[in-house]
Amino acid sequence: MSSKPEKITVVMIIEVLGRPKEHLIETLEDLSMKINSEAGVKITNKKINEPILIEGQKDLFTGFVELELDVQSPKIIAGLLFKYMPSHIEVIEPENFVFKNSEFNELFNEITRRLHRYEELVRVLQLQMQKVQMEKQGEVKKEEKVIENEKEKKHENEKPKTKIKK
Repeated sequence: MSSKPEKITVVMIIEVLGRPKEHLIETLEDLSMKINSEAGVKITNKKINEPILIEGQKDLFTGFVELELDVQSPKIIAGLLFKYMPSHIEVIEPENFVFKNSEFNELFNEITRRLHRYEELVRVLQLQMQKVQMEKQGEVKKEEKVIENEKEKKHENEKPKTKIKK
């Protein structure tokens, strides 16, 4: 039997980039609410840092929220990582974990399932991009053909017409 902790305390930092400054604060609030509504997750502390102007930019800001969470399982933490892509995560407690191999299997299979899903999405996007490029190339070739035809017509019109004497 594993000595599964009742909760896992983690600190997670999520960064956003955008404009205007006020929108970043709203976005970080919304993200915090979504994370708190996840099954098996409870925010115990939240600090939204004031967005700052990115150096060399006129109106592009970066901001972040620091969340302390109580989470029920490592599998849920893995889900949060993939769903919210934090820039940093740190497990605060417990210091040690004891897992059954079936628990590891569950965690690793969840990670593998999500990686396969992302790979599938990337492949679909790659195929769509290739299709767009091929369509553009086809349009370019059509345009080149039209331009070539116009040049030929113009060239024919510019040729001096010789009169044939009988």
